[in-house]
Amino acid sequence: MSSRAHVGAALQEIVDELLRATDASRCTLRQDLSGGEFFPVTHEALASGVGSLRGERSVDLESQPVVRELAETGRQVVQDDCRAAFADPAFQRMLEAYGGLAAQIVTPVHVGGRLAAIVSLHQLGAPRDWTADEIGLAARAGERVRGLLEREGAS
Repeated sequence: MSSRAHVGAALQEIVDELLRATDASRCTLRQDLSGGEFFPVTHEALASGVGSLRGERSVDLESQPVVRELAETGRQVVQDDCRAAFADPAFQRMLEAYGGLAAQIVTPVHVGGRLAAIVSLHQLGAPRDWTADEIGLAARAGERVRGLLEREGAS
């Protein structure tokens, strides 16, 4: 297996493990692949019956308040009730486009001083009180992604 394939498999393992550990609806990894789509979903794990976000293009991520917050603060965004988080109409449309997104943990991954990836944990249907353990698991998943991307960039 090539180094790139090994990294891809390891990234998929991270999102699979995070979904299993939290019993959430969906876990995605978006990466800045430069020169193309803005942070496309490159890896994804789904609970039974949950729709994929791969190839979803109706949402302009660059204008979304969560992405702006990640870029500006560099901190994880935790929303127990997404509907109440932002009144922004584009944000509210995104919740529907993403299958009734109700709660989320969004973790930025910085490599070389830039936002290189985003790990998102989604709960569909109803709000959810994320636990400190779940928030920590998402943060550690982001660190694992960062480590893999740094090693991949160094090779």
